[in-house]
Amino acid sequence: MRTHVATGLSTADGPAAFAEAADQAASALAGAEVDLTLVFAGAPHVGAVEPGLRAVRDRLAPRALAGCGAQGVVGSGREVENGGVAVWAASLPGARLETFHLEAMRAGDAAVAVTGMPELDEVDAMILLVDPYSFPIEPLLGQLADDHAGLPVVGGIAGAGGGAGGAALFHDDEVAREGAVGVALSGVDVRAGVSQGARPLGPEMVITRAERNVIHELASKPAVERITEAIAGLDAEERALAANGLLLGIVIDPNKPDYTRGDFLVRGLLGADRESGSLTVGELVRVGQAVRLHVRDRVSADEDLREILAAQVDGLDEPPAGALIFTCNGRGTHMFNEPDHDAAALDGAIRGAPAAGFFCAGEIGPVGDRSFVHGFTATLALFR
Repeated sequence: MRTHVATGLSTADGPAAFAEAADQAASALAGAEVDLTLVFAGAPHVGAVEPGLRAVRDRLAPRALAGCGAQGVVGSGREVENGGVAVWAASLPGARLETFHLEAMRAGDAAVAVTGMPELDEVDAMILLVDPYSFPIEPLLGQLADDHAGLPVVGGIAGAGGGAGGAALFHDDEVAREGAVGVALSGVDVRAGVSQGARPLGPEMVITRAERNVIHELASKPAVERITEAIAGLDAEERALAANGLLLGIVIDPNKPDYTRGDFLVRGLLGADRESGSLTVGELVRVGQAVRLHVRDRVSADEDLREILAAQVDGLDEPPAGALIFTCNGRGTHMFNEPDHDAAALDGAIRGAPAAGFFCAGEIGPVGDRSFVHGFTATLALFR
């Protein structure tokens, strides 16, 4: 038995959008049993979630269902940046699926306890959809990486508007307004990747003195001095890109002999102290890590996505059964000169295999053997 994925996308009004998208997926599945359904509803459709999800369940009868409200949605080859409903449905023979709803609870003056986490010892991948106002996602990802190194977590921060209390998180028959929901998958072959939308510049440098997220020295020189030298060594075009904003790529896996663009976790430079020569970055760092300057612009983001997609499909003897994509609210036509950029690039790379996802307020995906929250990225999961 083979994995079979189908999707649907609708911009109809109210519950009819959910029904139409589910009908499209059901038709493409041609009677196959549905094991997992993911539903993504754009902001104008969040008010119709309860009847809409009933329509999805009536048409697909999935064994497990998860999803969320969002700013906009993605379907096969198409992006609806504000609104729309996307339905992703899969027949996953032999898979073990467990949906969950996580909640964060105070466990002392500073500690937070997370309830609802499934057993993860034999899990192959996790899909995670998060309300940022009520759930501390970055500490959870750090703990997951410590306890289950190599477990790929993909998904995104749900941002349907409305601020705190305005979340819509779908978990089987329930709609939660806070926390996080997701699916733990076992017995499923998933390839996860992250396109961080940036390209490296200049030489690699090793952190030789640092404290938490402050880099004091790079290659035994004050960090600001070393960065200044790296910029001076760039060509004119690269210096122009650097002038529009520098990022820092941090190698997560130090055991690789060579580092390519997908090996760097890209974070912002938050400040520079010229008196001390220290740099503050948007990530905890440690002595011995290699770093490299990065820049992000439209051309770099397009180039990076296509390179990551090529790496994801490399070695596959046939197109994947389907894919999920979680792309940033700041991408789409905000970043690119044409509509449907990320969806079309994915569609071309996987040769028309069904794909769906949503526009996120932060994307979740792995770099090395750890998963992180990213910005201005597209995170991907290909199902073999």
